[in-house]
Amino acid sequence: MSNFQVLNAYLFQHRSISIPGLGTIYLETFPANVDVADRTILPPLYKFRFDKYFDSPDREFFAYIASQRNVLDYEAIKWYNEFSTDLRNRIRTEEKVDWEGVGTLSKDEGGNVLFEPASMSGLYMAPTPAIRINRQNAQHTLLVGDQERTNVEMNEWLHDEEAASKRKWAWWVVALVLAILALAALGWHFYVNGWSIGNQRTL
Repeated sequence: MSNFQVLNAYLFQHRSISIPGLGTIYLETFPANVDVADRTILPPLYKFRFDKYFDSPDREFFAYIASQRNVLDYEAIKWYNEFSTDLRNRIRTEEKVDWEGVGTLSKDEGGNVLFEPASMSGLYMAPTPAIRINRQNAQHTLLVGDQERTNVEMNEWLHDEEAASKRKWAWWVVALVLAILALAALGWHFYVNGWSIGNQRTL
């Protein structure tokens, strides 16, 4: 396994790798999302990014290098420092330095390190058609409070509740209509016969 393969394995697992004296290369992941208009699920995207303001590897990185190269930790630190020094020298003297599978590093006229990410087309997945399927008779379990019920049972319960509510509402409507009719009848009686009580004279 080449030097770049060892470092790339770490980069893909931990999403970043720091290079002393240069900066840090990050692997950014953009999550999958849904394109409603085209009815497709777009796959996650991957992109490399370079940050020159942080260049200190952590102890976990050197432990990883030591295990991959089967050497002691101090030897791993020595190897990586030499690798970083060689990389910085190549960037200073060569037009471009290719980091296999990640991108190219170079310097502008002001001495600033430039990073051009490699194409990630090999990691891209094709969009997936997203077709909504409604299964009317599919049965599944729902947790209602502390009890499990099927969606069929819940639908029946909701329909029963709705029917009971309609029956209750219909009863109130009937009662209200009867009350209005009774009041209308009493009003008509008093209008025709006057206000009389028992055998007393009409007022």
